[in-house]
Amino acid sequence: MMVLKRSLLLPLGLFLTAALALLITVLLLVPEPKQNAARVPIGGPFQLTSQEGKPFSDEDLKGKPFAIFFGFTHCPEVCPTTLYDLTQDLESLGKDADKMRVVFVTVDPAQDTPELMKTYLSSFDPRIVGLTGSDEEIAAVAKAYKVYYRKVPTDSGYTMDHTATIFLMDSKGDFYGASNFQESEDVRRGKLKQLIKNG
Repeated sequence: MMVLKRSLLLPLGLFLTAALALLITVLLLVPEPKQNAARVPIGGPFQLTSQEGKPFSDEDLKGKPFAIFFGFTHCPEVCPTTLYDLTQDLESLGKDADKMRVVFVTVDPAQDTPELMKTYLSSFDPRIVGLTGSDEEIAAVAKAYKVYYRKVPTDSGYTMDHTATIFLMDSKGDFYGASNFQESEDVRRGKLKQLIKNG
């Protein structure tokens, strides 16, 4: 075992004291990270129509965190899969599911009337709100959420190409995070639990 000479103890003590003082100074000078220091410009005011045919705006969502997804009722895979996953997620959350909202906004208002939205959504959790509107209203809400959508001609008519992101918004309507149908069940549900807890 190595024994330190007395002549080394004083310089070593001074070095350790100086290092400790430097560390404390650095910790005091470095600012603490702020959550949501800068608002991400996703989301904003909108005026649409619910599947019940009633006016529905961003104000109706204030007070609870929410998940909002854009799609259309004739979507072959992404939309029904996402809505099915969200239905299962809400069920898995139990009573906590009532602490948040889930919204499905059509990007095909020409076909997706309130009546059709209501029929379509009857296959999923009844807490999921379907929203439609005029072309201008849908364009405005899609722009607010930075959602891409485009009509694509097909042999039988057309389909819609669109962003397949689930936007997670806090109780003030500010962007909190994002999810999508390709994520694992555990990851997706973990994000929803965090949204409810912190949103």
